[in-house]
Amino acid sequence: MRLLVVEDHQSLNDTITQVLKVGGYQVDSVFNGQDAIDYIAAIDYDCVVLDIMMPLVDGFTVVETVRKNGFTKPVLFLSAKQHVDDRIKALDLGGDDYLVKPFSMEELLARIRVLLRRYDNKGTDIYTLGTLEINNSTRSVRRENQEIDLSSKEYAILLYLVRHKNTVVTREQLLEHAWDLDYEGASNIVDVYINYLRKKIDDGFEPKLIQTVRGAGYIIRSTE
Repeated sequence: MRLLVVEDHQSLNDTITQVLKVGGYQVDSVFNGQDAIDYIAAIDYDCVVLDIMMPLVDGFTVVETVRKNGFTKPVLFLSAKQHVDDRIKALDLGGDDYLVKPFSMEELLARIRVLLRRYDNKGTDIYTLGTLEINNSTRSVRRENQEIDLSSKEYAILLYLVRHKNTVVTREQLLEHAWDLDYEGASNIVDVYINYLRKKIDDGFEPKLIQTVRGAGYIIRSTE
């Protein structure tokens, strides 16, 4: 799961970002509303944590703009504004939840979990491809009824591929989805994790699901 934190106070932004990363999420962070609009337009985030009072563009305008642009994922507002009218405005403009500052990080994590579950429940929790089955509510993976243990990165990549099954997915798309924007590690990290996945979900099974498209990326599909 990839999240965007939009908060203009450096220390709070850093704290939230670190807590979310420890919680197993991939996290990007920005410090003003205009950058938030640009990032949301460019990257497929699963949830946005959004402050209201920010430079350049305020949070109300951000959520109104991205909703008009087609962004449908959950938005959790953070604000020192405690008046009921502000909460109503935030929700009416397209926010999904509203957390008043100061707040506990445990409550922030809990609210994000609820929003992500709520969004997932709008669609399906079960994804199948041939003999492969992913239960997104329990984050479990099975093939031919054999349970397969995946790391959080492996799971994120596999789920992204399955959600885009029969479509070529580039290395850049996988990198953006499963790693932070500030990742500066090995350039072949996506290939490394694809290799890990193949060993776990393809070795010993037929047909092979993950295929390389030379010069383009990867595709997951089944001939069954």
